[in-house]
Amino acid sequence: MLGLIIAVFVFNFLAFRTNNRLTKNQVVHIWMFTIAFQIIVDIYIDAKYQGYWYFSKSIEWRSIPALLILIPPVNMIFLNWYPFGQLMYKRIFYILFWVIGITFYEAITLLPEPWGYFNHGWWNLWYSVLVNPFLLLIVLYYYKWVCKIENG
Repeated sequence: MLGLIIAVFVFNFLAFRTNNRLTKNQVVHIWMFTIAFQIIVDIYIDAKYQGYWYFSKSIEWRSIPALLILIPPVNMIFLNWYPFGQLMYKRIFYILFWVIGITFYEAITLLPEPWGYFNHGWWNLWYSVLVNPFLLLIVLYYYKWVCKIENG
């Protein structure tokens, strides 16, 4: 639990301290979209297929911070620093950099408690390496859609 608490504090501090791109409306959109999308994915991979889980295989109150306030600030940071308007290779490199970072962080979360809080069933880090670029692109395209709606 200690690792989760530290991560929540650090990610939220960085997200809100360094944000100079996202408006309050965009932050709310990204936050709510991230929670909804993560819960939908976790219902299947975690609860139904037991690919991974937080703390234990059962549904627990202590998993709520991981579901509600851990990943949304990470998506804020990703979008805030994304190299919009840069050459394609820079955008691809940025996403690859994030995939490496997210995978490294996931490996840390697999440590025993109190530092770790995440557990793999049949899921492994290679699945994350393959899936995370698509998840980041979904967040990116959702953000672009929100910006398009805001601009009329």
